[in-house]
Amino acid sequence: MNKIYGCLLLLVIVGCGKKEYKDKIYVKPEIVREAPSDFLSPEESLEKFYLPEGYKIELVASEPMVNEPVAIAWDGNGKMYVAQMDTYMQNVDAIGEDEPISQIKLLVDLDGDGKMDKSTVFIDSLLLPRMILPLDDRLIVNETYSYDLWSYRDTDNDGVADEKIRVYENPKRRGGNLEHQQSGLVWNLDNWVYTTYNPLRFRFNKDGVQVDSLVDGSSGQWGLTQDDLGNMYYSSAGGETAAYGFQVPPIYGEVDLEGQISEGFMEPWPVVGTPDVQGGAELRLKPDGTLNKFTGVAGQEIFRGDKLPPSTYGDLFIPEPVGRLVRRAKVKNENGKKVLYNAYDEAEFLASTDLNFRPVQAQTGPDGNLYIVDMYRGIIQEGNWTREGSHLRPVILRKGLDKNIGRGRIYRIVHEDIKPAGKPNLLNKSAAELADYLGHPNGWYRNTAQKLIILKGDMGVVPKLKEIAKNNESFWTEYFGSKDYPRERVHALWTLEGLGVVDKSLILEKLNDKDYRVRITAIRLSEEFLKKEDRDIMQALAKLQNDTDINVVNQLVLSLRYAKSSEGSDLLTSISEKYKDNEMVMASVELGLKAKDSDLQQLKHKLANKSNGHKWRALDGYDIYKQTCVTCHGPDLTGVPNGENSLIAPSLMGSPRVTGDKEVLVKILLNGLTGPIDGKEYGIMLPMGSNDDEWIGQVATYIRSMNNTTMVHENEVRDIRAKNPDRKSYWTLKELMN
Repeated sequence: MNKIYGCLLLLVIVGCGKKEYKDKIYVKPEIVREAPSDFLSPEESLEKFYLPEGYKIELVASEPMVNEPVAIAWDGNGKMYVAQMDTYMQNVDAIGEDEPISQIKLLVDLDGDGKMDKSTVFIDSLLLPRMILPLDDRLIVNETYSYDLWSYRDTDNDGVADEKIRVYENPKRRGGNLEHQQSGLVWNLDNWVYTTYNPLRFRFNKDGVQVDSLVDGSSGQWGLTQDDLGNMYYSSAGGETAAYGFQVPPIYGEVDLEGQISEGFMEPWPVVGTPDVQGGAELRLKPDGTLNKFTGVAGQEIFRGDKLPPSTYGDLFIPEPVGRLVRRAKVKNENGKKVLYNAYDEAEFLASTDLNFRPVQAQTGPDGNLYIVDMYRGIIQEGNWTREGSHLRPVILRKGLDKNIGRGRIYRIVHEDIKPAGKPNLLNKSAAELADYLGHPNGWYRNTAQKLIILKGDMGVVPKLKEIAKNNESFWTEYFGSKDYPRERVHALWTLEGLGVVDKSLILEKLNDKDYRVRITAIRLSEEFLKKEDRDIMQALAKLQNDTDINVVNQLVLSLRYAKSSEGSDLLTSISEKYKDNEMVMASVELGLKAKDSDLQQLKHKLANKSNGHKWRALDGYDIYKQTCVTCHGPDLTGVPNGENSLIAPSLMGSPRVTGDKEVLVKILLNGLTGPIDGKEYGIMLPMGSNDDEWIGQVATYIRSMNNTTMVHENEVRDIRAKNPDRKSYWTLKELMN
């Protein structure tokens, strides 16, 4: 591995006399415009990397143990699942790409040295698997062109899945080309699982799977990551956007501010010429032959491990497979606005001169280090961009990149002065034992412990979680081995939420916590009380408009969208006046107005002459609709276009199922709907019957109110539900109309 060092760029001193880490970056070598494209052995490829002083790259696994890897994830005991796209671009014309012969491998480190020793085919015969999420002893998997989620389990401990259960079904095939498919499947801090390119989010617990929709849907391409407060970072190779959507948690919508990407950030600094770039040399290359702008950004990761120098914690690592590099971005909070900066001056954290180095994902590992998934291949672009007449095709054929297939490497980045942690052992621990990991300095442990506690559903751990949440121990450091008390309190609160315990008295206490992160968490958890017009909560929140931390004020603005009382509106007005010069706060105000006002005013106009009971049911139904139905049926109830000259779901405006017999609409809400509607196929309308009669009545009342017809009382829902108490299957229109 090359280590040619230059000027000092970063100096980090970790408190109390701990180790001082000086971060020196390499001096870039002379660029070789036409580097050879020959395959290198893993050992040879390791010598082609450039890293800052003190950092080392180690091989974790390589071919034939893995082939064409695109995503990795660990279970609670440190076993690594590897999703492989075994048919991806095996030739320049992408022939055979849709054959269902891809695999997910299970890799095991038997001796704890960080290198994988055993590989088994955990799942075979898949169509380009894209998303993997380990739960407990189950693995959730999604394949390309499908919305379905499947649960796989190895019941006899031979490393091969022998149980397969579909946990979410949507029979509609996802359109678009291979690059424009969903990815992610990230268990967020808020206990919802998010993806890209999908307007839905999912919630797993001991009772099964819940499905919810996002107000603004979801964007992004390959890769999804989160920070300590659940802000998600998206990227788009097609849009040549290294990162976006990270200012606020995704449930509130998308905020992207001018200047959130610092000047010059989008210019990469490869160490090798980049002949194979979409757009061609004239548009996309510098005079030295290297890439002049990020283009293939993919698989980004907020590093939350504890076994690299502390200055790396919270940094965003962005793989760029076209440029053969990994960018390290500093995320700076500037008066509430997050701004990304390159950590180095005209250099990258990791770069290679091996033309087959194709980093497609970065991940924080259980050992506290940073992992890099290298698809290690010639062609990285999808077949639509390698056709006859493209800029890429002549370069691919000239360099023989189409012949470089069927390999792959997984690396980890370590520091020479810090020993990686050993393998985790969490799967067999009790909920009470897992609670002890909620303050672990490695974010992987904190998130995994939270997830496993929720999946166990053991309510006996609630008193311990409340005790942790109340612990206001203020001393914490970021040096290794310390417990981070504020983050522990944050995770304890969200774990309680995941178990269905949102304690009003605890929330009121935590609104005054010493740490701003805990106060932000308490504000988010208070939203359930805001919806119920709880005056105690509102009075406590009002005091936070003068909080010393602008991030707390901004979260208050985001959460106030759920306040229905005049006090909430008055508070928002007061904040708007006080912080009118703060870009982030005002953007959040506008986001809330966008979510509430235009169609809400239309609803209020339609309700002007209705009874009070009708009004409040419709207004509550409006909130439900915006959280559950809007992504498919649209904010105006007319359906959302899917880009294929059709709609994701049928229009609810003027629909005879809405304006006619109430029983038809209620039955559809209770049990869902499948089959053709007015001669068109839309896929499945999901059943909502797990919600109570009041909930069903409210959303039905909102939909019918928008169509200028009568309300639906919860007693009517009760009577309709009682007619088919044991029905589990979807309705069809033929059944409903008979």
